[in-house]
Amino acid sequence: MPIYLLIATAAAFAAALNWRWGVEAWRHNRRIRRIPHRIHVNGIRGKSTVTRIVAGLLREAGYATIAKTTGTAAAVITRAGFDIKIHRNGPPTILEQLDVIERHAAAGLDALVIECMAVNPIYQKVSEERMIRSTIGILTNVREDHQDLMGETLPEIAVSLMSTCPRNGILITAESNPEIVPIIAEEARRRGTLVVWADADAVTEEDLARFGYVAFKENVAIGLALAELLWIDRETALEGMAAAPADPGVLRIRRVLLGGKHVTWANLFAVNDRESMVAAMERLEPWRTPNTTVVGILNNRPDRARRAIQFADVAVRDLSFDRLATFGAFEETVTTRLVANGYPRDRIVNLGERRDPSVDEIVEELVVNAPTDDVMLVGFVNIHTHQAEMLMELLEGVEAVRTADLDVPATMPASAARRAAAAALRTTRDDRAVEEPAPTVTADDDSGRVA
Repeated sequence: MPIYLLIATAAAFAAALNWRWGVEAWRHNRRIRRIPHRIHVNGIRGKSTVTRIVAGLLREAGYATIAKTTGTAAAVITRAGFDIKIHRNGPPTILEQLDVIERHAAAGLDALVIECMAVNPIYQKVSEERMIRSTIGILTNVREDHQDLMGETLPEIAVSLMSTCPRNGILITAESNPEIVPIIAEEARRRGTLVVWADADAVTEEDLARFGYVAFKENVAIGLALAELLWIDRETALEGMAAAPADPGVLRIRRVLLGGKHVTWANLFAVNDRESMVAAMERLEPWRTPNTTVVGILNNRPDRARRAIQFADVAVRDLSFDRLATFGAFEETVTTRLVANGYPRDRIVNLGERRDPSVDEIVEELVVNAPTDDVMLVGFVNIHTHQAEMLMELLEGVEAVRTADLDVPATMPASAARRAAAAALRTTRDDRAVEEPAPTVTADDDSGRVA
């Protein structure tokens, strides 16, 4: 074939592709514009739960709402509140968001609540600016995770996560770290976006008691802040959030009889950053007595070496366990690190890939050999290893013990960090008083005025 025909054919093919992409982009933009409230949820921890409870409160208030999560079990939550599991033929990509919108964003939809599934800030930006174009953004928190893609420090991670901040819209966040608050304010100001600072201290223990799992004040506060923005009353919002189907990765407390002992099972395998783990352990205090042996299970995946080392430090320096067990990979490395941090070697048991124990051996080591009749098992760091899956299957399959009413986890008082965050924000705004200030409003400001 002559060269000019090859060139002409290639040019025609490229033109056809370009036309097709243009048509698809036009159709997608038309679908998006028809949805009045587009809510893009980002952050390190709690994205899936916040996506679900926000969708729940909107449904309760009468909004026709579709939601999509990408966490422990990716799913579309229908207008009626039912989950449709997403089946993938290959690795997940952000193109999945386009498919969900095409399939489910039908006429008459009032709200779309969608969890950001990108880690790389470049793809986060594409997701926001080309796919979701949110009217309301949610940033759950900023924690240390995925440093290889989002940055080594918390400020760098905060900038990466703000890639999904809407332009000329609204951003809701419960983040209160004084190091991070000014960064959020500045990034929002650059985009012309109003920041709503959700107040976790306004959430009561009675509010949390409505949920069928261990809920966190920060997540609920974000939902209440959104409700105020949309003039949804507090009771309706709480009813909708509590009724929303829980994410499979939420913290649930399960009490069972196992190996002749009372076992309290806390599945924190989905928690893989220091701050969230510390907060989760605080929530477990009411279930911990002087006669309880608390066993921490460090569950390490072979592709998460850095996280394994990090949590070998966290387990000793920030948390308190009577015994520690290792699952999965990096057992020798993790054990050496635990001992170097001052943890006694005779209180560490290795039950991972090298030993490859049966589930009966795991129960023998963790429960039967414990010195007390009450044992609390706390799994954390990662979700998927063979040992963790065996243990979860066993504990979820055993009939739960009906016990006396348990105390609701104690109230955590307002922290110095939150007060310092508020002071830092005021300082930042005062410094910019001559310039254009970052638009800011508090979640409990009934006037709705920009401060």
